Amino acid sequence: MSRTVAVVTLGCARNEVDSEELAGRLAADGWTLVDDVESAEVALVNTCGFIDSAKKDSIDALLEANSLKGHGVTRAVVAVGCMAERYGQELADALPEADAILGFDDYRDISARLQSIVAGEKHHPHTPKDRRSLLPLAPVERAAARDADFASSVGAGGSLFRKRLGSAPWAPLKIASGCDRRCSFCAIPYFRGSFISRRPTEILEEARWLANEGVTELFLVSENTTSYGKDLGNLQLMEKILPEIAAIDGITRIRLSYLQPAEMRPSLMQAMIDTAKVVPYFDLSFQHSSPTVLRRMRRFGDTEKFLHLIRQIRALSPEAGIRSNVIVGFPGESEEDYQELVEFISQANLDAVGVFGYSDEDKTEALDLDGKVDPDLIRERVDNLSTLVDELVSERAMSRIGEEVLVLIEDAQLQEGRAAHQGPEVDGTTTFIGTDFAVGQYIRGHIIDSAGADLIAQVL
Repeated sequence: MSRTVAVVTLGCARNEVDSEELAGRLAADGWTLVDDVESAEVALVNTCGFIDSAKKDSIDALLEANSLKGHGVTRAVVAVGCMAERYGQELADALPEADAILGFDDYRDISARLQSIVAGEKHHPHTPKDRRSLLPLAPVERAAARDADFASSVGAGGSLFRKRLGSAPWAPLKIASGCDRRCSFCAIPYFRGSFISRRPTEILEEARWLANEGVTELFLVSENTTSYGKDLGNLQLMEKILPEIAAIDGITRIRLSYLQPAEMRPSLMQAMIDTAKVVPYFDLSFQHSSPTVLRRMRRFGDTEKFLHLIRQIRALSPEAGIRSNVIVGFPGESEEDYQELVEFISQANLDAVGVFGYSDEDKTEALDLDGKVDPDLIRERVDNLSTLVDELVSERAMSRIGEEVLVLIEDAQLQEGRAAHQGPEVDGTTTFIGTDFAVGQYIRGHIIDSAGADLIAQVL
């Protein structure tokens, strides 16, 4: 019997890929995908478990879906994704409104799992484990342990099962999963596992499939894009496959995400600048600039090294977009450390900056660090830095007045889209006034005004 399912996605672009893989597996087994929860027998909520606000959004989505049971066709609410994997049985105990909590190991058999849940069978949630133990410690030994089933169980993607859930002209393309870094504030390696690259043939196959689906901009995503290829024996593999992706018919733009500053090698920087269709867009995860705080975070770098990296990028491509995220109030952060971060942000001339206040996370080293900063002081520092960031980002946008840009239209009603230096959903936008372009068109214009991080362009 045909079943209906609605997939609700929270969190990052990597989660969007996982949702489309789940949707593809379900569609292949006879399920009908519907857009809204009210018309679905099963609400499959792909949760995010990264920070407190994301967890709250995930729980709210589950509760909202649960409220529809008994009033329509919705019969079951099922949680998947990072929050479900991270907490398992604990989440099931705390949230009885969810009919089941499924982990990554359930992905390959998702259809059977949902059928049994709809039939009233009890699903026993998993007990979370450190997924880093699933692969060999040495990255070069992981290729032998890697197979299609394992890759899918950790959400590594694959066009064989993927089904698009939207019609946007851009799409994320997952190139790897997991992370080998041991940042003391981050639990992602614990529940996502060790870093594992997808093979170039798989990435190229999926890129071609996306192009055939009408996608013209590919957003290469992972937990650490600068590490791509190290477990395949070639740390410069990204530099090799970028031209191959660019050669695919139908692809107009390629964008890389989540680059580690300490791993940003000159050859990759040059490839991103020189390769046709690859936009000069640098999503650099600085997190802080004080060397003292960075060492406690188990990260590398300092203000001068980071500014030097930015100067190198600007020398090669003055109009390149550079964005980052920073954490304020990390344990041990002194007023001097905070002021160093303020000074760095003031000099960096970034196009977009996310400012986050530190909060304790389970299964992280920082949870037990001394020198915890008072929550009120963290909020004060976040507010002050956010105000400064807004001013600086506005100034950066204003400095682009007169630039020539190529804009991908994403909203026909607003005549709004993104230039090369603007990443999807997290950065500013570019708008044309008095035009009538369709979604998916690339329009060349020049910037005539700005409003905050957003730009206003006139057609050339």
